[in-house]
Amino acid sequence: MSDSSKSIDFQTLSKIRTFQKNESEARSYCRSFPTLFVRAKGSYMTDMNGQDYLDFLSGAGSLNYGHNDPEMKSALLDYITDDGIGHSLDMHSAAKAKFIDAFNRHILKPRGMQYRIQFTGPTGTNSVEAAIKLARKITGRKQIIAFTNGFHGVTQGALACTANTHHRSPSASTLCGVDRYPYDGYMGEGVDTTEYLEKMLTDKSSGQDAPAAVIVEGVQGEGGLNPASMKWLKNLAKITRKAGAMLILDEIQAGVGRAGSFFSFEEAGIEPDLICLSKSLSGMGLPMAVTLIRPDLDFWKPGEHNGTFRGNNHAFITAAASLEKYWANPAFERGIAQRADVVNQSLNRILKANDNITVQVKGRGMMQGIEMQNGALADEVVAECFKHHMIIETCGNEGQVVKVFAALNIEMEDLKKGLTILEKAVAVVSAKAEKETNSKKVKA
Repeated sequence: MSDSSKSIDFQTLSKIRTFQKNESEARSYCRSFPTLFVRAKGSYMTDMNGQDYLDFLSGAGSLNYGHNDPEMKSALLDYITDDGIGHSLDMHSAAKAKFIDAFNRHILKPRGMQYRIQFTGPTGTNSVEAAIKLARKITGRKQIIAFTNGFHGVTQGALACTANTHHRSPSASTLCGVDRYPYDGYMGEGVDTTEYLEKMLTDKSSGQDAPAAVIVEGVQGEGGLNPASMKWLKNLAKITRKAGAMLILDEIQAGVGRAGSFFSFEEAGIEPDLICLSKSLSGMGLPMAVTLIRPDLDFWKPGEHNGTFRGNNHAFITAAASLEKYWANPAFERGIAQRADVVNQSLNRILKANDNITVQVKGRGMMQGIEMQNGALADEVVAECFKHHMIIETCGNEGQVVKVFAALNIEMEDLKKGLTILEKAVAVVSAKAEKETNSKKVKA
């Protein structure tokens, strides 16, 4: 039980003990936020005692439009009330048609993109598995190239591409078929890591087998909010194409507007062979994932890659509603940029005011954060924010980055309120660290 649970009321503590007794030790987020939530609306979650909490986690990026958007909720309720199909495998359904139409009209066509849509199992890792499997089928090759600090899921194929030891360790002996290279910035400023990759792929004595695919995130989320430059992405696309490999863009967390534009790689002007989408695609947090496939690469045979829950019609309904409401209007992206600027300015103020414990501001768009000197300090900031009724979490190879994942449409007043809570929380942790440092100096 975390220390923060000691201050909560007996009724809540009693309820929490139900989970502690019956739920697996694999649970994680609940350990940082020891209360029982009963409802949510917009950018707030409410617990059983009626206490509202400002949500700066947004379901780890699966709630880009906040909780229970009224138009999405209304569309779903109408669909259910009318006995709309809930589950349909991959059969044709009106709900699926509505999503495909909205996705083509508001996302693909305005960007001059042509892709086939494969409805995979309902989670991001399902989309990644499908992309990897298809790349190997197309090329007849086995090796996948992934990058340091990458996170692509925790099923075996996706986990092999994931870099974090914490996730890999339980299955380390079975993780194979992946070669790892340094991501943009991993070797420090001024080092273009694509040059190293190109050398390894073109030198016949490098020992690098020809890859089936290169999988990459435009902005690494769980890896610490590391953004790839557009130049780096362009070089990567060129090198991948030259090697005869498939370029897979994992947009599961950075996509659907989180990094600023619908796709994080748009500014680079590249054409990935395969694109993985999930998390906020459904618009309302319902399980849904797709793999976008260039039409000339749709080599699947009927039923060759399937899944029972790839026909979540309820998710299709809310996904279509989210596209119609937000992405039909270019003003939505401008709103994301405005909020991102506010976040960036605030984080830079926090950085300068607390340089004894902070390192740098990281990320892009509405997936930014502040790197602390270590994970323990970041955890203290999270706990301090929770004391003041805000939910915020960490990421990075040691959990050292406090990440701001507010809803893309959060009211500006609430955004500034949350950033003020974060600023005060970092100041409290900074003052505590300064006091401890001075105490050690006195004792010495």
